[in-house]
Amino acid sequence: MTRTAREISVYGYYHVVQKGCGGQLIFEDADDRIYLIRLLASKCRKYDVNIIAWCLMDNHIHLLLDDEHVHLSDCMHSVTTAYAMYFNAKTGRKGPVFQDRFKSVPILNDDQLLNCVRYIHDNPAKARIGTASLYRWSSFSEYMGYPGICMTECVLGLLGDSHRFFAFSTSGEPNRYCFRDGAHVSDIDALEFAQALLKPYEPHHLKDLPKAVRDNYIRTLKNEGFSIKQIVRLTGIGHCTIQKVKLDQ
Repeated sequence: MTRTAREISVYGYYHVVQKGCGGQLIFEDADDRIYLIRLLASKCRKYDVNIIAWCLMDNHIHLLLDDEHVHLSDCMHSVTTAYAMYFNAKTGRKGPVFQDRFKSVPILNDDQLLNCVRYIHDNPAKARIGTASLYRWSSFSEYMGYPGICMTECVLGLLGDSHRFFAFSTSGEPNRYCFRDGAHVSDIDALEFAQALLKPYEPHHLKDLPKAVRDNYIRTLKNEGFSIKQIVRLTGIGHCTIQKVKLDQ
């Protein structure tokens, strides 16, 4: 089966996600995470790729990379190959460590860039591990002034300084990053965003509301980029009913 070509960002920025094979753990301990961080730093330096943000979870990693010289694939292949050799040698396991090739989402504007950084740092909170500011294995602390592997100038330049970065990152506002046109959104992320948009109601409450009120909330979800199928799954309202609700002009 032929692989589809990667979508190219004219700005050179990409949100990269690399998952463990079959959802398996890719880190056994802190030493493994430190090894990967050092690999990222050395390989990105070698291939002229700048690291803008990163977060290491138990079975996947998130990166925001600036690939001005179009070396992203070579860089990621080098990182994952080297880490897989290290991890298999250490643990005695065999076979692939990472699941297929990495996923990359092109960043198309400054707003998407900022919200991608916040989304990456929010991963520990989504997994109920801890808050972004207290999680050790992400670039959040680098944006607060601690040395690391990131080029923080771009994001801090857009926001102003570290204090404004912290305020932006912890504002509690729903993150619209996932709802870029054409992007796949997991139901977990969709539920979190929908709950923020529909307060004080939960999505499944909408089907019990008066028609006019219900339709206004459905319209809100559609205007924010939710697909009809996603609204059906979140609310339990029928496909035809949701389809009939017109978007704001």
